Amino acid sequence: MAFPETNLLNAMVARVFRVDDFTLGDPQQGFLARYRGRLLSEDSAASYDTLSKSLSHYSIIPLFREENDQQVIILVPAPAEPKPARVSINIVLFILTLLSVLFAGVLYSYQGPLPEDPLEQVKTLILNLWQGWPFAVSLLGILLAHEFGHYFMGRHHNTNVSLPYFIPFPGTFLGTMGAFINMKERPRNKRILMDIGIAGPLAGLIVAIPVLILGISLSRADTLTNTRHQHAEGQAFICQSPTLVADMYTCPDDNLLEGNSILYLGLKYLVKGQILPSPPSANGSPLLYWIRFFFTGSPLPLGGNDLMLHPVAMAGWAGILVTFLNLIPAGQLDGGHVLYAIFGRHARKYLWFILLPMILLGAIWNGWWLWAALIFFLGRAQAEPLDQITTLDPGRKKLAVLMLIIFVLVFTPVPFVIF
Repeated sequence: MAFPETNLLNAMVARVFRVDDFTLGDPQQGFLARYRGRLLSEDSAASYDTLSKSLSHYSIIPLFREENDQQVIILVPAPAEPKPARVSINIVLFILTLLSVLFAGVLYSYQGPLPEDPLEQVKTLILNLWQGWPFAVSLLGILLAHEFGHYFMGRHHNTNVSLPYFIPFPGTFLGTMGAFINMKERPRNKRILMDIGIAGPLAGLIVAIPVLILGISLSRADTLTNTRHQHAEGQAFICQSPTLVADMYTCPDDNLLEGNSILYLGLKYLVKGQILPSPPSANGSPLLYWIRFFFTGSPLPLGGNDLMLHPVAMAGWAGILVTFLNLIPAGQLDGGHVLYAIFGRHARKYLWFILLPMILLGAIWNGWWLWAALIFFLGRAQAEPLDQITTLDPGRKKLAVLMLIIFVLVFTPVPFVIF
């Protein structure tokens, strides 16, 4: 479609904007026209919607900006319509993830006999895959709630978003690397970006917290040892080079101790009436021990009490961890969307305030170094809204404070320890 005459563009802009300065461009320069001045209405979001609707007939979109204490409207050619999504890809990835998570779940649930041959072990577990359903249903329920929170909020704001893409990760203790949705167009303003960003973590937590409470109630508190795999019971995973001690297999470097957040510690205390894990000795200050253990994951409380996680509890704990990781305020993560909604383009200035703590925490749990590298190279990309003038309203500012509180509650300095 041919672009309209300049006079017509000027007239449409003048309906919402007092023009002090005007610059004509062309598509090769990346813009059609630039206007400096001031919006006629205090309701910048409504002004944007009005102008956007009138320009949509000509395949033009407006960008609202602030430059040197002036409001600016830039008219640019509308990008090409995204190709229709192939839903079959989403379905196939979900089925593969379901199978992968079921296999992870059966490792926690299966207690039947296992042959010595590793291939026969895998075959036996696959034949009993259905036993992994408590873990799979719980974890996928949390992930589905999280991603569809983003999806439905995007649809609510008429923002083109894809259905969730699940990522299978077979052979790992969760069986998946999570899921994501693709925003096929930029959100109109920071309020919409904020809504889409927080909808996922809130929806995920609404499911994860009851799942975790149920899982904790199904779990038992027992002595924490590194002899989890009992010879007599034929546990689902047997280390390849076991040391036989009485009727127990010891598997060094094959036991996982989950990390703690304030929320996780609180729910364990609420359900079980004690802080778990507890150290084997009461020597020294319990408060100092817990502060050290919370931030370093050491010393391991071997011989003390810990929660022997039911598969449902493992899924609930994983849901809390996923929420924490997504709320890291950087790049395309949910926390990055919230940060940009609050600070706009100034959000990039805070990148090193995020990276430095990760680098320091990496001395305790080296997985943070990988996260810091990913954020350094990929975390600078932001989902910049079309309208940069509209700021957050008071209600959304309160939601931003709520997300900060949630981030503190789910903060897990040491996600897990292998021993």
